Amino acid sequence: MESYRFIVSGRVQGVGFRAATRRKALILGLRGWVRNRDDGAVEGVVVGVTAESLREFKLWLSNGPPASHVLGVEWVAAALESHDTFVIRR
Repeated sequence: MESYRFIVSGRVQGVGFRAATRRKALILGLRGWVRNRDDGAVEGVVVGVTAESLREFKLWLSNGPPASHVLGVEWVAAALESHDTFVIRR
């Protein structure tokens, strides 16, 4: 099992990014969380069993949902967190 912290910058708030991120994570069988940051970015933690599902999720983050415009994705290995599902935090 692997865990990563991600920060996505660009036009990623007010465009359904968090909800779309949650849907994609659940489809891929990933767990963790996502939230808006005060600086306009979106951040989260993702936990996955397979490297392939994590790669696909990271690739998806670099594009995001149709209304978004992603300028960058920071992706850093993180301490393993225990999550039952993937949630949106406020």
